[in-house]
Amino acid sequence: MRGLGTRAGGIGREADEGSDGSGTPRPAFVPPGRGTLQAVITAVAVLAALTLFVAACGTGGTGARDEGPARSDSVAGAASPAVSTTGARVDAVRLVKDDPAVSADVKRELKPCVGDEYPVDVSYGDLTGASSDDVVVNVLTCGDAVGIGSYVYREEGGSYRNVFKAEQPPLYAEIDRGALVVTRQVYEKGDRLASPSGEEVTTYLWTTDRFVRKFSTRTDYSKAVGGEPTPVPGN
Repeated sequence: MRGLGTRAGGIGREADEGSDGSGTPRPAFVPPGRGTLQAVITAVAVLAALTLFVAACGTGGTGARDEGPARSDSVAGAASPAVSTTGARVDAVRLVKDDPAVSADVKRELKPCVGDEYPVDVSYGDLTGASSDDVVVNVLTCGDAVGIGSYVYREEGGSYRNVFKAEQPPLYAEIDRGALVVTRQVYEKGDRLASPSGEEVTTYLWTTDRFVRKFSTRTDYSKAVGGEPTPVPGN
């Protein structure tokens, strides 16, 4: 699981139409006695066309996390259909640093990990019904990519307003089918970072001017042989 994750698009290819309108080039005239050679050429052409078709299909998916993976809170995954890969992009680092609602601790941790690369995951999508995409920003730690702050910004009058804040690490927020989903890892005394005691997933929906908590599920993990967590029914 990343952050306890930002969005990408694929490129499709279309084959050129042949002279017969079917999309397949007409075979050239072959003089008598060269039928065998033409058969070989035709087979190679068909194989090449199939290869291009498979390659085009393979590049047409959607990626997640964003300027980073539109990852899921606990596992890196594909971007939700609600997440947009078009429209203006924001300077997420500046947005967080200039936000008075963000704690001093998070701002202090928000520094480049390598070069000018900051530990932020950014997702864009429709959460609040605004005219522009909402922006979900997750701030992570450099060393172990633990989520320490999750924020949602809504465009209003040409600027962005903070409409959601969560700073109880480790956590991660994402867009899931028009809803805001926040996942938190639950630790008890003695738990290792890689072995939390459980996980809490909360879904928030936008109502008029704020996010309202609608659903919450808790999964407690039992410690199997070797100390690795095994999920058991939550409450």
